[in-house]
Amino acid sequence: MPNPRLKEMPESEMPRERLASRGVTALSDVELLALLLNQGFKGMNVLDLAGSLLRKHGSLGALARLSFKELQQHPGIKEGKASHLAAAFAIGSRIARERILRQKLDTPDAVFDLLSPEMSHLVAESLRVILLDTRYHLLRIEEISKGSVNESIAHPREIFRPAIHHAAFGMILAHNHPSGDPSPSEADLRLTRRLREAAQLLSINLLDHVIIGTAATGRAGYYSFKEAGLL
Repeated sequence: MPNPRLKEMPESEMPRERLASRGVTALSDVELLALLLNQGFKGMNVLDLAGSLLRKHGSLGALARLSFKELQQHPGIKEGKASHLAAAFAIGSRIARERILRQKLDTPDAVFDLLSPEMSHLVAESLRVILLDTRYHLLRIEEISKGSVNESIAHPREIFRPAIHHAAFGMILAHNHPSGDPSPSEADLRLTRRLREAAQLLSINLLDHVIIGTAATGRAGYYSFKEAGLL
């Protein structure tokens, strides 16, 4: 059903008033988006604009994966509105990350929760190392390379250098698949085998290699080489 024109809605049913009287949990996804967008444009009120965004992209998660430029390609979304949306999605990701940082990173689920809010939205592959202390708490995350992950770009000396430099107890390798499918490629398998051998020679605790994708029906959002018995 199309949203009624805002001027035809009772004031008590407008998103801002509903937020004030009933709390944020009472608002639908469309209403929350409408508050961020603040206003519509000629021929479309803000609730219709918010609804059209969700219908086109399917979910808030899919919308959050859009780049700043991609947001502006939607009718009625110019720089100001795109800025509000991008900032809101970034704040949500950072809040989720703060919560995860207080936990042990000793499972691929925890790694996925830490990295997926950002990495599942990237349009290119990013290879990163997660450095851990003896309690499996995060020391730091460093990006090693951008672009297709292969043996020539991701050389073992570049991957292990941060762990040696920062005297980390252990490290986890992670990269994303922009397609959303975390299944390992042949290049991923070759790289992991090579790194496993190098880690043994260097006495470095390579704890896992996690590929970040997006969850789908019947499929987890990540692939863990440790869970697969390959590390």
